[in-house]
Amino acid sequence: MPHQYPLSAVVGSDDMVLALVLAALTPGAGGVLVRGEKGTAKTTAVRGLAAVLPGIDVVAGDRFSTDPADAGDVGPDHASLAGAPVERRPVRLVELPVGASEDRLVGSLHLERALAEGVTEFEPGLLARAHRGLLYVDEVNLLHDHLVDLLLDAAATGRATVERDGVSVVHPARFVLVGTMNPEEGELRPQLLDRFALAVDVAAPRDPALRAEVVRRRMAFEADPAAFAAAWAPAERELAARVASARDLVGAVTLPDRMLQAVAHVCAAFDVDGLRADIVTARTAVAHAAWCGRTQVTRADVRAAARLALPHRRRRGPFDEPTLEEDRLDDALDEALGPDDPEPDPEPDGPDGSDGPDGPDGPDGPAGDRADDPADDQADDQAEDQPGDRAPTDSTTEQVEEPESEPGAEPLGENDGETGARTAGGRSAGGAVAGVGETFRARLLQARRGGSGPTGRRSRARSAGGRRVGSRRPLPGSPGSSGAVHLAHTVRAAVPHQVARGRVAGALRLAPADLRVAVTEGREANLVLFCVDASGSMAARRRMEAVKTAILSLLLDAYQRRDTVGLVTFRGSGAEVLLPPTSSVDVAATRLRELPTGGRTPVAEGLLACAEVLRREARRPGARRPLLVVVTDGRATSGADAVPRSRRAAERLRADGVAAFVVDCESGPLRLGLARTLAEHLGAEHVPVDLVDAGVLAGLAGRGTGRAA
Repeated sequence: MPHQYPLSAVVGSDDMVLALVLAALTPGAGGVLVRGEKGTAKTTAVRGLAAVLPGIDVVAGDRFSTDPADAGDVGPDHASLAGAPVERRPVRLVELPVGASEDRLVGSLHLERALAEGVTEFEPGLLARAHRGLLYVDEVNLLHDHLVDLLLDAAATGRATVERDGVSVVHPARFVLVGTMNPEEGELRPQLLDRFALAVDVAAPRDPALRAEVVRRRMAFEADPAAFAAAWAPAERELAARVASARDLVGAVTLPDRMLQAVAHVCAAFDVDGLRADIVTARTAVAHAAWCGRTQVTRADVRAAARLALPHRRRRGPFDEPTLEEDRLDDALDEALGPDDPEPDPEPDGPDGSDGPDGPDGPDGPAGDRADDPADDQADDQAEDQPGDRAPTDSTTEQVEEPESEPGAEPLGENDGETGARTAGGRSAGGAVAGVGETFRARLLQARRGGSGPTGRRSRARSAGGRRVGSRRPLPGSPGSSGAVHLAHTVRAAVPHQVARGRVAGALRLAPADLRVAVTEGREANLVLFCVDASGSMAARRRMEAVKTAILSLLLDAYQRRDTVGLVTFRGSGAEVLLPPTSSVDVAATRLRELPTGGRTPVAEGLLACAEVLRREARRPGARRPLLVVVTDGRATSGADAVPRSRRAAERLRADGVAAFVVDCESGPLRLGLARTLAEHLGAEHVPVDLVDAGVLAGLAGRGTGRAA
């Protein structure tokens, strides 16, 4: 068996190790989410945790690891194992791959027995295996939605219910859910995020001496894993003994009412949603007191618990980092408890305030190994700053003539009506640049028809992994003819022919014509091409700022859904491919911020430029299904027959089968509805610019529901 890197040898990530230990001390409180860049020992620490946890008692042969001392913990094997001996085994660390199937997670019909004996028997999945242990999901933010739904159900009820393939089973599934993720790859669904009791952010250390120590230890481990593990064995035993002692003590820890009031006060001060934050913070404070060897919760325990339980629960902007201002936390505690007590606060490493077995110095404790673990890097394809994290720039103006601005709108600037050359500052000659407001969570734009593109998080698509939606016969020689066997449908196809095939008893008699393969549906990544009107009719300052904010929000959404993006702009007498399709959304955001406006509106030229970009991209290997987002007020004014030409260009794109949306930027009391008409010719969905914000859309839906009620 290969040696695991010791948790006690991890350097520098005290918060991460503390969060993992506290979650293990109170499994009922919930799990841990570890967020951080690649190569920060996230996976190393999680795998090392299982080695220091106390073993559990199980009935020999029980596939569901139920607790023989708990009369309420009963699984499907309970009746058949009456009188079986009890044995002790280590806690399991069960890893759920991002691409796992639904069958693998919840279990399914036992294939071998069904085919050989014609017997219906349940084969447990990963949820059963993880009962009373750790369920680890690396890159949890990339997990398919249908698997997230199953995890949420199990985490909420502590049981897994399987009703499929002729099997009806309910079994216990209580586990500590541990997820790791790189925020650059997208955020978690709010429902799953709330199920993590604790969350911690990790980053590589900037201290050269600490970085050198990380490398030194990692190289020593890789040179001789057995010798390295032996050298750290005393520290591992000491850490395991402390975990066992804290677990025994946690039931005896009391939470004074004064401290409970402090927990409630802190949660209210940070405006968190719901009451789960209060419950989790209180439980974590109790666990922290036990970890520090105390039998009563103190201010230090409440503070430590709040730092881990609240950041991901407090209300924030959709793209803001989940942080917790520690000065605000101290102020809230002062309001609830008065000034800090004169007694010294115990360090989280141990009750005596010393480094203890998990301190950062030497083999006495785990901190945070920042060495690159290969498992940490599997899906970290790129490390880019999110453009939405930058501070919005102020609008800048230049006084020019703007004949096409709306009456009463504040003019943004002036230009000569033609597309000028870009200058070093990002402006075009004769154009002015509007600022960008605060981004928001954009509504999901997706192609209506199913596709089969590369795995992503936007449009529905037939894929090799995902939710099972049916079955089909295998089609030799055609793309996608192979796939996972759909057992239930294969058996169902074979059953009517058993008498004709001479079967009386025993194994089913199968023929090639019986075989069915599963049809699964997931989501694909798309090529999102933005076609942006930068003409003079868009040059009212407030309008262009709103448009840029909406587009930037859609760009951030495309980044998190792993799309490629392109940017075409049109103004004056022509169109410009400002950014060919790329995965670098940061570059697209920069170009958008610098986008000047002014001149006439060549809508036809913009659409034709988009058609040419999409034709070129369609010829590339592994081309993604395009999604065209046209941002305009529809007022075509450049050249002869500007409006009819724009409609013919739109119909050409429609004939090519391009999925499209028209974001209507028209505002003011007088509206011509030209963007809506353009959407009809394009076969596109018409979206007013203010409804790009998912929050606004949800609010309108809520008000509509209230009226209907």
